[in-house]
Amino acid sequence: MVEMTSIVSKLNLKGRVAVVTGATGGLGLYISRTLAEQGASLILIDLDESLLIKTKKNIEDQYFCDVSIKNCDLEIDSQRTALIHSLQKCNIDILINNAAFVGTTNISGWSGPLEEQTIDTWRRAVEVNLTSVFALCKGFSNQLIASTFGGCIINISSIYGLIGPNWSLYDGLDMGNPAAYAASKGGVIQLTKWLATTLAPSVRVNSISPGGIIRNQNPVFISRYIDGVPLKRMGTEDDMCGTIIYLASNLSSYVTGQNLIVDGGRCIW
Repeated sequence: MVEMTSIVSKLNLKGRVAVVTGATGGLGLYISRTLAEQGASLILIDLDESLLIKTKKNIEDQYFCDVSIKNCDLEIDSQRTALIHSLQKCNIDILINNAAFVGTTNISGWSGPLEEQTIDTWRRAVEVNLTSVFALCKGFSNQLIASTFGGCIINISSIYGLIGPNWSLYDGLDMGNPAAYAASKGGVIQLTKWLATTLAPSVRVNSISPGGIIRNQNPVFISRYIDGVPLKRMGTEDDMCGTIIYLASNLSSYVTGQNLIVDGGRCIW
């Protein structure tokens, strides 16, 4: 009979080093705090150095853990390469690819009718959302394989990597659902499965597909969106924390190649 391990001990990340990309954004900040609360040391990566410095101080003051920061534009191959090289001597046990090109309605060729979406914005989205994920997984693979705890990769995808958009949500609103975002996030899910078999048995690789997260969207959109959600609300960053700690910790020590959907049930209708 296998001896049962306590849930508390499985949750403990003390001694592990986690790399988090997009660490100062809404979801990235929650991910970082969740890992720190369970004892992990952090290497935080994002574009804005001033925000990284602020985030580092806040997390260190609250959780008394070690936090390192690296500013990097993951859209630029040379910066990704430099980042990987700069961390080659670091122990890395957990890699969370959270950074994403989400664009705005102000970016030309991004979120409009199909005929207005451009190859340039497509390439930008794919470069950040998919190519950088591949580059970091490859670049840190040896360190993850060497982890004494067992390496772990968590890739952040989206429900729009799984389902097509319901265009009635956007009728009359200055909002959209770009093809490049959906395609790149779908690619993340398939890359996750490929990596799970390739890096096994040393490294577990899983992804998370959040549903819509409430972020001051148009009230009309919010109302339309929650009509299609069994739990009758949009998600929050805090809703993702349980899934993050489950996949990052020994709670999921026999789980790999999975895409966990955290969407209030939207994808079941």
